[in-house]
Amino acid sequence: MKRFILSSIIISYFICLSGVSFAEETLTWSGCLAEAKKNNPDLISKVETVNQQKAARAVSASGLYPQVDASLNASTLTATSRNASTGVKTSATTDDYSYGVSGSQLLFDGLKTVNNVKSASENIKAAQEGYRFTSSEVRYNLRTAFVNLLKSQQMIQVAEEIAKIRRDNLILISLRYQSGLEHRGALLTAEADVAQAKFGVSQAKRDVVVAQRQLTKEMGRLAFTPMVVNGELSVSDAALGKPDFEALIKNNPALLQAAAKKNAASFSVRSAYAEFFPQLTGQLGADRLSSRWPPRNNSWSAGLGVSMPLFEGGLRFAQVAQAKAALRQAEADERSIRDNALVSLEETWASLQDAIETVAVQRKSLEATVERAKIAEAQYSTGFITFDSWTIIQDNLVSAKQAYLNAQANALFSEASWIQAKGETLEYAQ
Repeated sequence: MKRFILSSIIISYFICLSGVSFAEETLTWSGCLAEAKKNNPDLISKVETVNQQKAARAVSASGLYPQVDASLNASTLTATSRNASTGVKTSATTDDYSYGVSGSQLLFDGLKTVNNVKSASENIKAAQEGYRFTSSEVRYNLRTAFVNLLKSQQMIQVAEEIAKIRRDNLILISLRYQSGLEHRGALLTAEADVAQAKFGVSQAKRDVVVAQRQLTKEMGRLAFTPMVVNGELSVSDAALGKPDFEALIKNNPALLQAAAKKNAASFSVRSAYAEFFPQLTGQLGADRLSSRWPPRNNSWSAGLGVSMPLFEGGLRFAQVAQAKAALRQAEADERSIRDNALVSLEETWASLQDAIETVAVQRKSLEATVERAKIAEAQYSTGFITFDSWTIIQDNLVSAKQAYLNAQANALFSEASWIQAKGETLEYAQ
């Protein structure tokens, strides 16, 4: 009887601890997407990368425009001389003042500057596709964190259901033990199962906090606050019919980024060849100068300048070879990324189909296990089956509940991988 009272106290204590409370803030998947697009630091970094490339293009394009300078000069020259016959020193001071404006305009450089601008434009495209690639990664990480939190929340419910099963079993076995119908080993096993179930609830609660932390990070929040998420553990982008992978990769940001880098490298090769051409520049200047301030004498100048290096130790040949090697590397990278993208699409699509079918299998298995457990409980309470047979069925029920939830979550993880393989970004709301 003491054993029964002690077990009842343990059960009551466990019931008090099994409740879990969440903060009032509730998040939806669309809300998480909106926060991540605005606050995720990885995305902010990529935005600044795009801005840097835009500034770099402006730097390259500045050479196509006139370059104008203003100047202002004031100087004093003192000359000292000695008379040869008298030996007397004399000094003469001359003042010079001038100001003016001068300008130059690049007329021809073998299209070097033009190709540099085109290369910079392709680098902007590459940076923009790099932003989309990062957005795709952030979406995957965000979705994973969201599903983890959703799974952890539901795992608490499953853990509490399991705990209730274990508590009910303990009560039944305690009564049978007190009546002499069950042995001490069965009672101790039931108590151990209750302790294990209690641990499962505590672990599920800790997993919720970890998942909340991860979701906070992916959304880019500066401070942590407890939260719950609303959603269903069901796949929305099932892609049951096998899609055209060749068509899907055309919008893949990693592949488009590689293509832009290849184009930039191609323009860099042309720019390197342009170094072999002479550079033609036009100059124009207007000045005023005199020995008094303000200067009163006008001076005008105009001309053309041509420069062409004759020997630089093979510098230009080396620059061309370097640019060609970079182009060949970019072409190889593009091909590699394309091949990997196709393989990733094939793998993730197959994994998604496997995960969806696994959910259906686990659902049927759970339904069968629940029904079998009901029958077994009635049989055990009336003595038609032994404790060993009954506890195996109960363990199968616990495992089936956990397996079904894990299968649902794994299907959503596979869906997130499939969406990432397609190159979808945070704008993809599903």
